[in-house]
Parts: sequence; structure tokens; C-alpha cells
Amino acid sequence: MPSFKLKPSLAQINEQRKNTLIDHLGIQFEEIGDDYIIATMPVDHRTHQPIGILHGGASVVLAETLGSFASSLLLDSPNSYPVGVEINANHLKSVSKGQVTGKVTPIRIGKSIHVWNIEIKNEQGELTCISRLTVMIVNR
Repeated sequence: MPSFKLKPSLAQINEQRKNTLIDHLGIQFEEIGDDYIIATMPVDHRTHQPIGILHGGASVVLAETLGSFASSLLLDSPNSYPVGVEINANHLKSVSKGQVTGKVTPIRIGKSIHVWNIEIKNEQGELTCISRLTVMIVNR
């Protein structure tokens, strides 16, 4: 798999999230490897369902955030940008407090389509959600 072409610092990435849904949900980028990114999200009043567990939609936001951002690091033209076109998520275990950690890794990186695997785990390292995201690269 190709490694990321762009190598922003964590500070630069986390600065970009200000005043967005990513910021509102408390998603924080933690690590960037050659072909993976790790981010965390709190499990609290911002991300809970009314019954007090992590909302599946919040997990999907974390997954799409990771995959779309990973695609953006593979682009070498300022005239193109990534757009999520399909996402699925299997919610495997509920979480009621603490935080979850998502890690995105590539499945297939093509010229115009990227497919990503995102695993989300609880603080005990247990898989709580697995997601696959398809991203289309769009020219401006």
C-alpha cells in the first residue's frame, strides 16, 4: 500500500477540526503512521444515545472522519478532494463511558476510489465497531 504523501503534524490536523462536527464531538487525532491514522472520541453527553450508550452515528462520524482525512493525505493535487460515497458500520459492543479509539488502514487505494477499513475499540481494547468507507476523489 502507498504511504501518505502529505505529513502534517498532529497540531496542524487538530487545528483544522475547530468549529466543525469533529470538534463538537471531541474527536482528537492522536497518531499518524505511514499508512494509518488513529483518533479518539469521548463517550459522553455529546456522543450518547438517550439510553446512555454510544450512538452508532457518532461511531460512523469517527470512521468517516478518519477515512476521509486519510484519503486527503494521499492527494498530490490541490485541485482534488476526497468525498465519502459509501460507509457501513457493524456495531459489535456497546460503550457507555470513557473514550473509543479508531484506527484507519487502507484496503484498496486507486486513482479515483479509496476503500478504508476502520476499527473502533473501547478502552479495554475490545472491538466495538468495524466500518468500511469508500471515498471518491473529486476534481474541482
